[in-house]
This record gives sequence, structure tokens and C-alpha cells, in this order.
Amino acid sequence: MSLKPWLLPVWDTLRMRIDAQRFPHALLLTGAIGLGKRELAAALVARLLCTTPRSDGFACDLCRGCRLRTAGTHPDRVTVTLEPRDDGKLRTEVIIDQIRALGERFASRPSFGGWQVVAIDPADRMNVSAANALLKTLEEPSANTALILVADDPARLPATIRSRCQRIELRPPDPATARAWLIGQGIVATAVDEALLLADGNPGAAKSMLDADAGRMIDALISDMNDAALGSSLVAIAARWGEQDCDILFKVLARLVLLAMRASAQTQALPRVAAMTRLTAQADFRKLQVWWDHLNLARARLPTPLRKDLAIIELLDEWRAAMTAGAA
Repeated sequence: MSLKPWLLPVWDTLRMRIDAQRFPHALLLTGAIGLGKRELAAALVARLLCTTPRSDGFACDLCRGCRLRTAGTHPDRVTVTLEPRDDGKLRTEVIIDQIRALGERFASRPSFGGWQVVAIDPADRMNVSAANALLKTLEEPSANTALILVADDPARLPATIRSRCQRIELRPPDPATARAWLIGQGIVATAVDEALLLADGNPGAAKSMLDADAGRMIDALISDMNDAALGSSLVAIAARWGEQDCDILFKVLARLVLLAMRASAQTQALPRVAAMTRLTAQADFRKLQVWWDHLNLARARLPTPLRKDLAIIELLDEWRAAMTAGAA
């Protein structure tokens, strides 16, 4: 097992705490998707259940504990995540019954005499009842238990839970580390800088964008925005956008507009960002800021029953108005 280079300083700190028997009862791992918090959580679970760790602190993958963990049958490992409903569809929340079961597990001693390890992912999807039930567990910790919470949006967790966890928030590494890692993953050097800029310095997110050929989507987005400003059918554009994952599409678009507002020498040197800047040159910063706010509001409304096509048309119409006002 290995971790991305920017995770190693965090790993070293935590594995030394394991060695010293000072690992926190409850650990909250947060950070943007792509930075590796779930990889870090998996490495910690493996290490806590391993009886003969390697010299670098990682699990050996050979001992009885590791073999049971790999087989999914370790009696001291519990994973709480989104489960299927009776109709087979995946729940959108972690429910109270799942958390109540933890209390029963924590009431008993670890089967192998080591750690009892629970991972809750996504912890920020616990409903109110489940979160309240977890609070009791956090207030009355059992010996040799480790609770690892993984959250994409920790703000959704009650403050009472956050305050009872040791929080580790992963942040993007320095540009040199991010760039070197991406090139080491086989990414062409000429594509690295633009991808990192679009991903706000997050190398994992940048790689996901490149793997998904996000460049083609961005080119199409810029073309559609230009067409919308010039009077093309908003219904047709909305139909194309509606066939895609609008959350990702809006997120990329928001990032492009933000970079266009900054309009730095660095952004101008990158073709797609420069194209977005030229596209918005007629609109002043204030109008771009207002439209950016509308875009983020539209993103927040995506999970609601509101018709997606109408929300997109409204957003595009506001863009057209901003471009027209800027030209006037």
C-alpha cells in the first residue's frame, strides 16, 4: 500500500500516534474530492487492524488481521455507508439504525484484543437522528476503539460532532509536487498547468478531469456560451446541457468564470481560460460576479424537483443579458 506524496506527512504523524497508542478516539478526515482522504482512511483502517506492520507504518497485508480485512471478514472492522433501500435503490442518508448498531459493537471488547475500527463514509450524509445517536457514542468512548469519519462537506455535520473529533483537513499540495505527480501519472506536461488551474491546484481532481476528457467539455461549454450571447436558441443549448451531469458542468463553468474575473497573466497563458476571458471581455467584473452568483444558486437548486431545463434556460438568458448590457 502507498499514498500520494502530499499525504505522507499526515500519514507519518498519524501512524506514530498509532505506535504510541495515542490515536484519537474519533478522527474526521475532510478535504476536496481528489486529494485522497478516502485512501488515507483505508490506510489507517488497514494499519490499525494489522499485527505486523511494515517499517514505513503501512499494513503488511500478510498477517491474519490483514487477510481477514482483505476478505471482508475481520470481526473488529465496521464500515457504515449508504445502504440499499427495500426497493434496491441506494439511500441518500445514513440512518439511525446503522449508528445504533455501533453502540452494540462498542459495548463488546475487540475480538482480537487490538483495535476495534469503524469507518463512517460519507459521514456528512447522516440524517439528524443518526447524528444525534453518534453523539452519544462520541461522548462515551470505549477503550481501543477508533472511529474514522470521512466527509466531503463537513459543514453538514453538527458542530457537537465536529468538536468531539480530531479534524484533519487535506489541502492541495504545493504546485511543484502537484505537477510532478501528474507528470508521473503519464499526463503530458503541456496539459498539466491548465488542468491544475481549472482544478484549483487539486492534482487528483485535475487527473480526473483529464481522464474524462474534460477539455472537450470545456471547449463545448465556451462555444455554447458564445452562441447564447450571440442569440442562438437557448432551448437547444439547455437540451444539450441537460443530457450531462449538470453539477460537474456548472462546477467547471463556475471555475472558468472565476478565472476570467481574475484575468491574470497566468490565466491568459492557458488557451481555454484565455478563450473564456475573451468571451466575457464585454461584461464588466460586477456583472460577471452577479452572474457567477446566479450560477452557484442554480447549482444549489439542482437536487430540487425544479425542472432542470428551465433552470438552465434562465441561467443562459441571464448570461445573454449580461453580455448585451456589456456591449451597450
